[in-house]
Amino acid sequence: MEIKTDLHTHTIFSDGALTPQELIDLAIKKNIKILSITDHDSVKGIEEAINYAKDLDIEIIPGIELSTDINGTEVHILAYFIDYKHPALLDYIKSFRKERLERAEKIISNLNNLGLKITLNDVKKISKNAPICRPHIAKALYNSGQIKNTKEAFIKYISDYGPAIVKKHHIPTKDLLQLISRVGGLSFIAHPGFMKEEIIKKLISLGIDGIEVVHSTHKPFQVKHYKGIVNEYFLLESGGSDFHGGDRNDVDNFGKFFTAPSVVHAMKKRLSIVPL
Repeated sequence: MEIKTDLHTHTIFSDGALTPQELIDLAIKKNIKILSITDHDSVKGIEEAINYAKDLDIEIIPGIELSTDINGTEVHILAYFIDYKHPALLDYIKSFRKERLERAEKIISNLNNLGLKITLNDVKKISKNAPICRPHIAKALYNSGQIKNTKEAFIKYISDYGPAIVKKHHIPTKDLLQLISRVGGLSFIAHPGFMKEEIIKKLISLGIDGIEVVHSTHKPFQVKHYKGIVNEYFLLESGGSDFHGGDRNDVDNFGKFFTAPSVVHAMKKRLSIVPL
């Protein structure tokens, strides 16, 4: 049976629906043997996952998904093998969480001005311990009965160009890549299928370590294309489902988008975790 590696998943500590333990249990059922939890701007689920997996037949790679922007376009960076207890990383996360809270307050104020009545407490009931993300605001709007579904929230109000949106403040890309390196990690372009080629080339020029070749939104021709870029620029590759577990379809698809253990071995070689 093929050994599966999923290097892009989320838990309740960002915008996922499952606890780290629930995610690991599901991964084992799906024959996933190497798993990385890459919550947005949070490492709170990593230690729980590592401790839970100690006596199970699955390897946990410490990860995180961080945000930056290039020429006004938001881009997401996956980081692997991070020291998730490093003070520099924890300080950055604390600062970014504060920014997220302030942004959420402004978005909610804008929604109120548009006639949509929700409060910060409504959103916090959904986000719980996770940094507040737009999906949490969308769910609060849906729970209030003022929209038909969460998709409507994005289409009408909180898309990147919606009337209630407030842009994030991002750390410069070069500084973010240096932070990831400083805390022992490797940096990867997340879901490049959403990006223009010029942004991918810019990230390569800034020193990105690799590209997420396999993703649940990537078509076969895109996988082939990004493999070509990886080979051309001597980069590493990663891949995963970007699993959130928010609906039945997401759960059914978990285990269908994966990469091979060899990509993790290549990462370890780059970091000298295994012999060259």
